[in-house]
Amino acid sequence: MKKILFSCLFLSGSVNAQQAVQPYGAVPSERQLAWHDLEMYGLIHFTPTTFEDKEWGYGDADPKIFNPTHFDAEQIVKAARSGGLKGIILVAKHHDGFALWPTKTTSYNISKSPFKNGKGDIVKEMQLAAQKYGLAFGVYCSPWDRNNPVYGKAEYLSIYQDQLKELYSNYGNLFMSWHDGANGGDGYYGGARETRSIDNTIYYDWKNTWAITRKMQPMANIFSDVGWDVRWVGNEEGYAAETSWATFTPMPAEGKSEAVPGQANYPQSPVGIRNGKYWMPAECDVPLRKGWFFHAKEKPKTPEVLFDLYLKSVGRGASLDLGLAPDTTGQLHADDVVALQAFGTMLKKTFAHNLAKGATIQSTSTRDKNHGPATLLDENKQSFWITGDTIHEASLEVSLPSPQTFDMISLQEYIPLGQRIEAYTIEVFKDNAWKRIYDGTSIGARRLIKLDEPVTVHKLRLTITKSPVPVTLSELGLYKKAKV
Repeated sequence: MKKILFSCLFLSGSVNAQQAVQPYGAVPSERQLAWHDLEMYGLIHFTPTTFEDKEWGYGDADPKIFNPTHFDAEQIVKAARSGGLKGIILVAKHHDGFALWPTKTTSYNISKSPFKNGKGDIVKEMQLAAQKYGLAFGVYCSPWDRNNPVYGKAEYLSIYQDQLKELYSNYGNLFMSWHDGANGGDGYYGGARETRSIDNTIYYDWKNTWAITRKMQPMANIFSDVGWDVRWVGNEEGYAAETSWATFTPMPAEGKSEAVPGQANYPQSPVGIRNGKYWMPAECDVPLRKGWFFHAKEKPKTPEVLFDLYLKSVGRGASLDLGLAPDTTGQLHADDVVALQAFGTMLKKTFAHNLAKGATIQSTSTRDKNHGPATLLDENKQSFWITGDTIHEASLEVSLPSPQTFDMISLQEYIPLGQRIEAYTIEVFKDNAWKRIYDGTSIGARRLIKLDEPVTVHKLRLTITKSPVPVTLSELGLYKKAKV
């Protein structure tokens, strides 16, 4: 991590400055920094469950029902890209146990379906489409398998690990390995049709299972309920708490001596834990429609709703993971495509031009000439403003070339040095006086502040009122929400 940090600092300052600036608390790894840059991605659910019109498959569906006659990976990926999504995670195997690739680990896979006469590989098609259109690619492989006859027994672990090895070996560089928290319960289980209970904190041997991830896909962020690279935000509504910390300390479950993957720590998940032991930012997952699988009776969320979710997820230092559900043809429904396009257009138009560009920024404290406030407007996240070594409170006064009308303020900390800022205020100069318009707490990777109504001013003041160490910021922006 020090190597990554010092590399970033070298890009923005002198060698002396590089050596003196110290990180605060837990800091992101290289793969986590890359994850933060994505901001939004999609999670695709498409299995025999789609053809059953269910949310969870029982594991007993005949593979012959899986026959998307017009499957088009590029149509799905292009629609996602039009919505501003920068990555795709494919559910390669959901709880029903049906594998979307011709795996050697189970006969319950795509080769037993009519799709492309048993010669299809949807994981590969999605990977290649994502690669073609510049989207990152990841996989979800459910640890719970309601079809497998040995699920719940010791023999299943090697099967699951072999499935991960196949996915890690044959589908390029992955940005994420996504693991759902649903574990054990009723299922088909090879015809047993019974309920099987497991202890999800120990059954999957996560320590050694995820060691496979680290070895084979070192840049793949591991997602589960409490980490280890990315934590679940604690709801499926798509938003983080207004105060949102990227650090987290998983707590031991009842009867356990230490925190382990697979357990959920719901009360703290939306907010995070200030000064937590690990950098473990939140993912806000939410389906585009009501359910994760396609149901004809449902409609996609409107662009306005999606934009609001963006503000409450990405705009609170987390990510937005939007569930996309192909229909039985194997494509995204036209309504979904239209909603994504309109949302993407709204995002693009809103953030196309930083209204603060060309402004003069004065600070009450600047550490050195290489880390001055002008770096906040250079569109380079690797440069940053930092206060003097003993200064934990400071103000920035932004003088615009001419009055500008905006209703959104964007702030970004330089997170390779940790999440530092704990409280701040924003004022505008109006009617010959400073008027406070916002009081905030956390900033982190990105903070998007939506004002109740637009303001037209030529001066703005940001005052950091609480930080345990010198203050850093990498970017500042003023924007006006676009209408589509």
